[in-house]
Amino acid sequence: MSLVAEAIAEVDGIDAAALPEALLRSTRPCVLRGLAAQWPMVRVANTSAQDAVAYLKGFARDTAVTVSVAPPQASGRVSYRDDLLGFDFHQEKAPLPMVLDRLLQHVADPAPPTIYVGSTTIDTWLPGFREHNDLGFGALQPLASIWIGNRTRVPAHQDFPDNIACVVAGRRRFTVFPPEQLQNLYIGPLEYTPAGQPVSLVDFAAPDFACYPKFAEALRHAQVAELGPGDAVLIPSMWWHHIEALDPFNVLVNYWWRQSPAWMDTPMNALMLAIMSVRDLPPEQREIWREVFRHYVFDADAHTAAHIPEAARGMLAPIDETRMRELRARLLQRLNR
Repeated sequence: MSLVAEAIAEVDGIDAAALPEALLRSTRPCVLRGLAAQWPMVRVANTSAQDAVAYLKGFARDTAVTVSVAPPQASGRVSYRDDLLGFDFHQEKAPLPMVLDRLLQHVADPAPPTIYVGSTTIDTWLPGFREHNDLGFGALQPLASIWIGNRTRVPAHQDFPDNIACVVAGRRRFTVFPPEQLQNLYIGPLEYTPAGQPVSLVDFAAPDFACYPKFAEALRHAQVAELGPGDAVLIPSMWWHHIEALDPFNVLVNYWWRQSPAWMDTPMNALMLAIMSVRDLPPEQREIWREVFRHYVFDADAHTAAHIPEAARGMLAPIDETRMRELRARLLQRLNR
């Protein structure tokens, strides 16, 4: 993809061992150059892919991981077939050491098959790795995952959690868009997705502007950064991001955390319920429900239920874990009628 885009802002002076709260609550993306540069994994990866593989094997359990594999003609893109009824890759199960060896076999291959291990929990498959390669999140307990592959391209998508992604081997290009670019990114199916999140149908390497004309407007709002080993990028909740791995061997470690309690449901469930129950109402009724949602959800404050005695407010009271469980049980009961 050839574009002239704004560079993602860079922030200096961040202590990797004690990430500041202001950074962890940021609502704007930023590049953190060298944040993970002192990790042993990064130093080893800067020597060679072979050394990086040997280092990872020192922690890897001989347990199968999920591997996405595509033929060379996919050019690394992990997405749909043209008819959107299937994917342009298939998944296999193999022990991580075996996958690493397979990647090394294709390091010098000019047109390798796509080999991609995505979102694999580090503590499960690489126990001990984080004792030497980690960031300081304080009281937060983020989910730490590792992503391993060759020259892969992950279509633009959103994640509900906030995210810090650390490049530890190879180079990656991140292209991010503000959340409001939803209508210009041509998002595919919500429930049938390549990896759990709805993705843009635009091939960033060869955008079809005849088919996706509004993508030109999205590009006006794009921010781009190329990261090398040791660099990191903060991607706030719900920012669209497209990720390209640029070298024959690439490893990324990322951390996801939420600004809300872990027991809260994901808003995607609310979206699906709203599509089921609100979207296809007559226009006049939809407008009524727009006002109901505004009143009880988007503009809710201390005055919304102030006229109801505190003990009788039910779901209009502040939600805690106990009330969440009660509401979930009630909702499941209603859905299963």
